[in-house]
Amino acid sequence: MTKSSSDNHTPMMRQYFGLKSEHPNQMLFYRMGDFYEIFYEDAKRASELLDITLTARGHSGGKPIPMAGIPFHAAENYIARLVRMGESVVIAEQVGDPATSKGPVERQVARIVTPGTISDEAFLEEKRENLLLSIAHTQRKGLDVFGFSYLDMASGRFCLFEVDGFDALSSELQRLSPMEVLISEDFPARDCIQLEKGICELGPWHFDYESSYRQLIQQFNTKDLSGFGCEALTAATASAGALLQYAKDTQRSSLPHIQSISVEQRDASVLIDGATRKNLEIDQNLTGTQTNTLVSVLDTCATPMGSRLLKRWLHTPIRQLEELHQRQAAVKALKDGAGYDLIQPILKQVGDLERILSRVALRSARPRDLLRLRFALDSFPEIRLILKEIESERLNSLNKRIIEQPLIANTLMRALVENPPSVIRDGGIFDLGYDSELDELISLSTNATDYLAEIERREKERTGIQSLKVGYNRVHGYYIEISRLHSDMAPVEYVRRQTLKNAERFITPELKEFEDKALSAKSKALAREKQLYEDLLDQLNDILGELQTSSQAVAQLDVLTSFAERAERLSFNCPDLHNNGGLSIQAGRHPVVESVISDPFIPNDLELNRQRSLLMITGPNMGGKSTYMRQVAIITLLAHTGSFVPAQKASISIVDRIFTRMGSSDDLAGGRSTFMVEMTETANILNNASKDSLVLMDEVGRGTSTFDGLSLAWSAVEYLANQLKCYVLFATHYFELTTLAEQLPQAANVHLTATEYEDEIVFMHQVHDGPASQSYGLQVAQLAGVPRTVIGHAKNKLAELESDSLPIKSNTLTLSDSQDHTNNTHSSQVQESSQNWQPDLFAEAEKNELKESILELDLDNLSPIEALNTLYKLKEFL
Repeated sequence: MTKSSSDNHTPMMRQYFGLKSEHPNQMLFYRMGDFYEIFYEDAKRASELLDITLTARGHSGGKPIPMAGIPFHAAENYIARLVRMGESVVIAEQVGDPATSKGPVERQVARIVTPGTISDEAFLEEKRENLLLSIAHTQRKGLDVFGFSYLDMASGRFCLFEVDGFDALSSELQRLSPMEVLISEDFPARDCIQLEKGICELGPWHFDYESSYRQLIQQFNTKDLSGFGCEALTAATASAGALLQYAKDTQRSSLPHIQSISVEQRDASVLIDGATRKNLEIDQNLTGTQTNTLVSVLDTCATPMGSRLLKRWLHTPIRQLEELHQRQAAVKALKDGAGYDLIQPILKQVGDLERILSRVALRSARPRDLLRLRFALDSFPEIRLILKEIESERLNSLNKRIIEQPLIANTLMRALVENPPSVIRDGGIFDLGYDSELDELISLSTNATDYLAEIERREKERTGIQSLKVGYNRVHGYYIEISRLHSDMAPVEYVRRQTLKNAERFITPELKEFEDKALSAKSKALAREKQLYEDLLDQLNDILGELQTSSQAVAQLDVLTSFAERAERLSFNCPDLHNNGGLSIQAGRHPVVESVISDPFIPNDLELNRQRSLLMITGPNMGGKSTYMRQVAIITLLAHTGSFVPAQKASISIVDRIFTRMGSSDDLAGGRSTFMVEMTETANILNNASKDSLVLMDEVGRGTSTFDGLSLAWSAVEYLANQLKCYVLFATHYFELTTLAEQLPQAANVHLTATEYEDEIVFMHQVHDGPASQSYGLQVAQLAGVPRTVIGHAKNKLAELESDSLPIKSNTLTLSDSQDHTNNTHSSQVQESSQNWQPDLFAEAEKNELKESILELDLDNLSPIEALNTLYKLKEFL
């Protein structure tokens, strides 16, 4: 609502409208006494989202004012709920004194809580990063360039990088999974940002390069940005400046915990696109939940910050051999000496040090945060003592970065009570003996009764008046009461304060001094505690950089320790990483599938090299093709994080990208059919893969007619093998593609085995050389619960199709009778081909070859075994 004229509204509402005009798209919480009040459209929306009562408060501008309210002491829970729904909340606090204010008490915006800038513990998911992302766009050499910068407010981690093209934009958005995105109002790719909420559009001037550059060097107190390696990244720098200013505006702080910015080197990491992340189910399964994911199996980290770092490593695997070898050596050292078993219990005492430090920097840390910080600092000496006994270059480096802080640890130990309150305003934070002034104030406020009893005893003894009483009331304060009968015995220093019917009340200099102290003792004690608390935060901020360095080292130690524990418990082994080309895996396993099945997992081998770079994988539905392919990708991914892998032995050459094209899904919102999605993903692979990429493709071409799909799959395989020459696992039900192994020297056939027993299929889940013979489609349909009547009719139809003498032909291939007749487009294609029969270019040559082979046989001199072998060869030929 906008006011038509300021004269039509009360002074308080005019103040409200002034604040609201500065934040028109955010919900305003307006402090009034013990409540935050919410007005007009904000009130209606809050009522719906929070299920709170919508009322009306008087009139303003001649109309009732819609209003909703929440108690200020319970506000954090309500704000947390709103933020999780993607809302932003502006908190306006009273800054004036009601006793001295003329007109309404002045209010100012104290903070702005948005989905991407929150740091309070109540608002955050413990094991998930909460990223604020900023994207700037520019054109460079005819390409669309997107500059990314992102900030984790809760840790201070600030990064930037640039990508080319809209596909890369979408992929990075999926990798980072931000809670809030900042873009310019003229951003050209708004549709690529698949967020229902949390998108904030800023004026284009916020992304000005020059002003952003100045903003960054001011934050880091440097002459330029050359030391951060981002001088050439103009679009990313523009986005980073806009992000930093937005974060400062919302936090009302200079953000002292943001002390540097790092550049993500894309050529230093293994690139993974959005489809691949989804298919590999790194931290989210195909149904959108976190169960049965790679993270759920690997994450045994003792701290939340370790869990978050583990996710980062899995989403951004690296290619630097030296770094990977150091991580592997650290994992081996922790595993072999069972060091992980000693370290993990101690790490649990550290807690979420990373986020506690960010709240210290923002001066929003609560007393219990400082208590947890004390426990973390207390654990450092013990961690360092254990690490000193372990031989590892990486662990030695981490040990040096975990900096003991005996002075501040001792201060925190002396300062804090054993169980401090959750908020500062309640008081009772500091232990007795830490501060003498505070002790005296607390003593005055808590021991007033004892002190008054002592005064009463002394005055009775001194005056001889046994009816003398010391009392207190809220109007006149403390007093000494003497009955009228004895009032003339009052000492001269007694000053009459109040006359009653039967008594006189007096005050003495001593009692007046006590009154002055006692009446203000509680408020003074709270004020003193606040001052002492601020002093503690100052001391911590003085060493904030060292504390952040320590927290980063502890987080990395936590991940390496988790890797060691998983390697021991799950029988993972150290892969041999190199740059010599090829992927070799012995007895590889899928760690997630292995963790959920009750039967023993059947391990399988893999051998890919420059001479054998493409495997055609055939076999029955549900036979394990997809599991086999995914386990190869997961083993490769884990190797590029420094983790051990679920295999008996593995030798893995560094790859630059991992691609997967698996399963079928549509994109209804984007207007793309299942086949269009499939082809889009295929195009991405064919356009971006290199000779060092790992490519997994399953069921390419199944979303269209048999001939179209087969032709596309055939051409894609040839392009992957001849042009890109990358490492490829290509699963298919087009058995005709298995002939490519004879035509392409670097291609080979493998298949997953199955057998039939009493008309039922038994999956062996074992990979063997050579092509499969059939897909067992009808048997799988029967397992799925397809009615027996339908299965029976399908068997009859299959027999009919197999006995049909009409050849089914394409332009380049003869589709033999051994084709997978369970293809869901097959029967319709038979009908189609009978009307549009295509010439077979190779039939005559094959017929002549068969004829010559038979004529060359010397039937009179064939031994029985030779005759049998000849029959087998003829059958295989046919």
